[in-house]
Amino acid sequence: MEPSFWHEKWQLQQIGFHQYQVNPFLVKYWPHIGLTENSKVFVPLCGKSLDMFYLAEKRHGVLGCELNTLAVEQFFTDNDLAYQVTHTDDHAVFSTDQVTLYQGDIFTLPTSVTTSIGGFYDRAALIAWPEAMRQQYVKALAALIPANVSGLLITLDYPQESLKGPPFAVSPDWVETYLRPYFNIELLECVDVLADNPRFVNKQVPWLNEAVYKLTRKP
Repeated sequence: MEPSFWHEKWQLQQIGFHQYQVNPFLVKYWPHIGLTENSKVFVPLCGKSLDMFYLAEKRHGVLGCELNTLAVEQFFTDNDLAYQVTHTDDHAVFSTDQVTLYQGDIFTLPTSVTTSIGGFYDRAALIAWPEAMRQQYVKALAALIPANVSGLLITLDYPQESLKGPPFAVSPDWVETYLRPYFNIELLECVDVLADNPRFVNKQVPWLNEAVYKLTRKP
């Protein structure tokens, strides 16, 4: 998707991808990552996700990257957090005590930004990309994740022809094919969540599987 697509979605507040509660898979499976307090967690394409607030409450340092300025600003204002803004060559950096969000293109985020992370969390990044750009994103993510660092990946899968994304369908086979070269992969759970997603029901999508994986960056 072109950046203008996402900027327009945020400007019009057409943000159906934003969840107004913490993702249940995050709550259930985050302990599997085994991070200690004060470990940094990288959240790509973070939007204004409440999942970041959950991670901060676990006393992790949250390091996010988000394209749209309004999304970043709303994360802080929605949660009544004062923040400071600095700038690098390609990104504006919004920060408070436990959360630092890099506003800008993830494809230009320097790998030096993530060298000290202890984990990562991808709920809405991989599924935001159409097929061709998704492979490019995987390469960028792999470059940003240090060796032996683990995280959670949450995907959605459904018959792609039945609905125009985003979110785009990402099958278990796709995960195996394109992430296996960079990550060790463990499927933690996969469930049909169609009944909980009216948009998919209204479009007569026959099934909708949400899956959570533990990924560990290979050395």
